[in-house]
Amino acid sequence: DFGSKLKELRSKRTNTQQLATRLGVTKSVVSFYERQERTPSPDILRKLAAVFHVSSDFLLGIDTVKRLDISGLDDNDIQLVSMLVDSLREKKISKNN
Repeated sequence: DFGSKLKELRSKRTNTQQLATRLGVTKSVVSFYERQERTPSPDILRKLAAVFHVSSDFLLGIDTVKRLDISGLDDNDIQLVSMLVDSLREKKISKNN
C-alpha cells in the first residue's frame, strides 16, 4: 500500500524532517501519509515521485515494476548502467538454471 511504500522509501533515503522540508509540509503530515490517515495532493505526489526517483504509479501501486532514473547521465554512463543491468540479469538467469 501507499503508506508502507512511502515509509520504506523514506527510511532508506532520508528522515521524516528532511522529507517534510523538501515537500513543504510538516513531519506530522508525512507521518499521516505513511499511516494512510491522509492522502497526498497531486502536487505532493508529484514531489514524492521526484524526491525518490520513482513514478507516481509506482507509489500508488499501479505499476509494480521498479524503474531506474537515469536522467542527468551522459550517453556513456547510460551505456555502462545498461551493461551492468544486462550482466546482472544474465547472472540471475544462469543461477536459476
